[in-house]
Amino acid sequence: MEHFYLSLLLLFVSFVTLSLFVLFYRHKSNYSAPNLPPGKPGLPIVGESLEFLSTGWKGHPEKFIFDRIAKYSSQVFKTNILGEPAAVFCGAAGNKFLFSNENKLVTAWWPSSVDKIFPSSLQTSSKEESKKMRKLLPQFLKPEALQRYIGIMDTIAQRHFASGWENKDEVVVFPLAKRYTFWLACRLFLSIEDPNHVAKFEGPFHLLASGIISLPIDLPGTPFNRGIKASNFIRKELVKIIKQRKVDLAEGKASPTQDILSHMLLTSDENGQFMNEMDIADKILGLLIGGHDTASAACTFIVKYLAELPHMYEEVYKEQIEIANSKAPGELLNWDDIQKMKYSWNVACEVLRLAPPLQGAFREAINDFIFNGFSIPKGWKLYWSANSTHRNPECFPDPLKFDPSRFEGNGPAPYTFVPFGGGPRMCPGKEYARLEILVFMHNLVKRFKWEKLLPDEKIIVDPMPMPAKGLPVHLYPHKA
Repeated sequence: MEHFYLSLLLLFVSFVTLSLFVLFYRHKSNYSAPNLPPGKPGLPIVGESLEFLSTGWKGHPEKFIFDRIAKYSSQVFKTNILGEPAAVFCGAAGNKFLFSNENKLVTAWWPSSVDKIFPSSLQTSSKEESKKMRKLLPQFLKPEALQRYIGIMDTIAQRHFASGWENKDEVVVFPLAKRYTFWLACRLFLSIEDPNHVAKFEGPFHLLASGIISLPIDLPGTPFNRGIKASNFIRKELVKIIKQRKVDLAEGKASPTQDILSHMLLTSDENGQFMNEMDIADKILGLLIGGHDTASAACTFIVKYLAELPHMYEEVYKEQIEIANSKAPGELLNWDDIQKMKYSWNVACEVLRLAPPLQGAFREAINDFIFNGFSIPKGWKLYWSANSTHRNPECFPDPLKFDPSRFEGNGPAPYTFVPFGGGPRMCPGKEYARLEILVFMHNLVKRFKWEKLLPDEKIIVDPMPMPAKGLPVHLYPHKA
């Protein structure tokens, strides 16, 4: 019997040794091509992922990038992130190359875990679904189409501030900003504006958002597992809404132009095919994520910076109160009012520069190519970082200084200011985000001044920037 157990132990040790050898061999073979960029692949499987993520958890995601730019004296370096051999492209030249070669040399890439949380009913990948969405959205999200929704945005903002901010001495900003952007998305995408109906989605939705950015471990009780369950729940609820909308459209109780849902139900592809209900649910789910988290982070940091910079608050207040005073009682904001908010938008852009909600994004090399004299093999993952230009003194002198005047005149040089990405994959909701941020600023500053309750509150980036305690503030309402 002892010999049997000894044999089992030796077999187990041999198996582990062989597995480790295979892992190390595969890990090394990924980096055996000639003339690769400088850099280190790190450990097998994990690579440099922990350092990449931990600099964000500590509030300085740019450190991972700038430390390696300095170490290797190169604007492109190799690494291993999320278990994949990768090259990180830095600076305006790196951004331009990636954005200009979309679908020629590079294509979008997401970790496979994303497909588990956003499973496509058509058995296609997130990448394919994203391409379809980009063809569908411009008609709805272009500025001239969004103009008619500004009054609705203003109405939702007024109701949000009345219920969540007014008659309160202190509030926590980040959860409120998320509630505002989610309410807005539910109304404009689905025509849901009843706060109780919105609240039904809110809890599962936050579980879903947390699941996307968690470790992809699908075991009961893990954030990833809860995210998958939340995704399934929301999709089922969306299908109920879609079925009812079909009936309402047929009976003339709903308008073909009232929201994105009607638009999707009534728009066919180039072959005359209409999307099925689950396909529409998948796409609405992706839109709700995209239209929610990024703008809520931007709104939160606008509150943070205006609390820290009272002279800039006064300039924003002066601009917004002039617009408010020009309105008749009960008159809602319109497109002309938005166009007058020039200084406010410069402030918002400077916030997006210093605290970009989108830290960067991945691409995949679809061919071998050369960049900056280095070989990039087909199949490698490529990462661009907003901070590689946003906090670079060559692109923005004195980069840590908050200076909205950077966006006056022609603004920053091309490919240096990239909070919405760039090229064919630039965020299609850029104009939508501009409107929801400016409507938020207008309704906020005309009601309150405020001060931070935690002057030294830590900022964490996971994967979006957020104040560690949610940014609690003391409110000082303006006297009527």
